[in-house]
Amino acid sequence: VGPVLAITPFNFPLNLVAHKVAPAIAAGCPILLKPAPQAPFTALAVGEVVLKAGWPVEALAVLPLSNVDTAWLAEKEDRIKLVSFTGSAKVGWDLKAHSGRKRVLLELGGNAALIVHGDWLDLDEAAQRTAHAAFGFAGQSCISVQRVFVERRVFQTFLWKLVEIAAKMVHGDPSDESTEVGPLVRTAEAERVEAWIKEAVEAGAKLIAGGERNGSVITPAILTGTKPGMKIRDEEVFGPVVLVEPYDDFEQALADVNHSRYGLQAGLLTRDAGRILTAYRELEVGAVIVGDTPAWRLDSMPYGGVKDSGIGREGIRSAIEEMTEPRMLVMSGLS
Repeated sequence: VGPVLAITPFNFPLNLVAHKVAPAIAAGCPILLKPAPQAPFTALAVGEVVLKAGWPVEALAVLPLSNVDTAWLAEKEDRIKLVSFTGSAKVGWDLKAHSGRKRVLLELGGNAALIVHGDWLDLDEAAQRTAHAAFGFAGQSCISVQRVFVERRVFQTFLWKLVEIAAKMVHGDPSDESTEVGPLVRTAEAERVEAWIKEAVEAGAKLIAGGERNGSVITPAILTGTKPGMKIRDEEVFGPVVLVEPYDDFEQALADVNHSRYGLQAGLLTRDAGRILTAYRELEVGAVIVGDTPAWRLDSMPYGGVKDSGIGREGIRSAIEEMTEPRMLVMSGLS
């Protein structure tokens, strides 16, 4: 398609750079790579490796630019044919609005939901996976589990298993190999998450566990009794916070998942094929992960969302296709 402006976030500074650089190389596209200001060094190292491997020096630039200069590139530089952005919804949609006729790919995160139905046999495993999917990376993942809807007959059992696991998770210094929940990227982000928790509690939610702040570290927080309209339920927390709510009717659980401006991935734990197919038809997300949490991802699969979670798909084959322009050859009337 031509030169690609690839803009990557801080939270996976190697993996998400590779998601954009490798398909661009495969498609034969020159690359302007703009890493997050909090994590430029990994991108610079990847650039060195790519050039040493033989990629033309004229076809790769790693640019630790300010957001203002990056916006200028997206808006004014007509030689750029595609903008591929991973980050917040606000920045992504604003970038698209100012990118003119350029093709734009947006992966913008969400507030991923998991449905746990009562026929799931191993609630210990379900709670264990949920804890690591909600609190791993301190919740700083676009498919981190934020909302969990549990059938009422197993709600209390699941909730207290999750509380027990979360209480044992080691939090603190990320350089300590025993740490499971590290800090948020900035103290200001931890203060925001703390404020959202307090705001939800003041509005009637119940904080079951965690939610304490020490500098930029938030202890794994579990809330229930949340309602639509609360920031902690409607927005992307991007912190170690999970909401657990009961449901009586499976269709209502699907509606609760869809009651969001985001739609990246959803998880479903049930053994019923009918419910699986119903969820696949009705959930407004880019992918339904059955048998695991929405934090499950394979690098080669088509990956992306709907609604405010973005447009287009990443994943090796999908990204290569997005970075190429189809051309048809018709040979008519030849004998």
